Amino acid sequence: MKSSWKIFWSVVIGVPIIIFAAWALWDNTRLFAITFLNGMTLASLYFIVAAGFTLVFGLMRNVNLAHGSLYLLGGYLGFFVAQYSGSFVLALAAGFGVAALAGLAMQLGIFRFMQGQDLRQTMVTIALSIVIADLLMWAIGAQVHQLEPPAWLNGPIRDIPVIRAYSSYRLSLLPIGIVIGIALWLFLNRTRVGMMIRAGVDDRGMLAASGVNVNLVFAVTFAIGAGLAGLGGVIGAVELSMVPGEDTRLLLASLIVVIVGGMGSVVGAALGAIILGLAETYGLAYAPTYSVVFTFVILTLVLAFRPRGILGRPA
Repeated sequence: MKSSWKIFWSVVIGVPIIIFAAWALWDNTRLFAITFLNGMTLASLYFIVAAGFTLVFGLMRNVNLAHGSLYLLGGYLGFFVAQYSGSFVLALAAGFGVAALAGLAMQLGIFRFMQGQDLRQTMVTIALSIVIADLLMWAIGAQVHQLEPPAWLNGPIRDIPVIRAYSSYRLSLLPIGIVIGIALWLFLNRTRVGMMIRAGVDDRGMLAASGVNVNLVFAVTFAIGAGLAGLGGVIGAVELSMVPGEDTRLLLASLIVVIVGGMGSVVGAALGAIILGLAETYGLAYAPTYSVVFTFVILTLVLAFRPRGILGRPA
């Protein structure tokens, strides 16, 4: 019975996608190829930010709706560090570091007193998100800030078949996302700390009884998740720019990625990011009026037929 439903939905979803891809390739091959690259590079940025959200929300079950504000905080700090130092690498380190410290403070000051209290976590982090966003607007202003890419990634790569030229910085987002994804998967599945994190989520009391400092393990995990948001803010400051409101956009994208891909799954987050990135870019390229609808259609279908997400497992 289950296999029949899988075949049914594969046909219902797969056939229209194949038909659209064939038509788009025939109509304008270059537009289709550029849109595909735009979707994959946007997916890479979404994954970098959502990977941190996967750790905090999907794995630790902490509802941190201030995650988007950490993206904005890291992006702004990275922008000013790059402006004054001229080093993009230093900007990345600063964005990751300040967001990680903010996340660590949130875990030690808020979340460790609200373990399992989803509603309280939601309300407190919504308030915290508003406060952080307003403080950043008060300190920096509402004008758009856009970071220059490093000199060795500035300018287009030319003579690419079909698409002819493409931004070298934007193309670099693909390997960055892959490296971060592999590193995070190895950290969670092949290291002692990663195993302790997963064990603490499954049975916090048993892990504490074995002599492990659970609060320290969770604080480190939260700091890494928050740091990834800040890192994504610096990376996104080049292509998307930094402006009030980007925090809400990236928070919503992270939520969709985690829900579609599956709670607590790094591979699921990557899959969810690819689906969201491609849906957004192809929607904007071929049906701009209705582009936002495609995202919510995907979310509705997943919630209706795979409530745990595509690669989600029972809690």
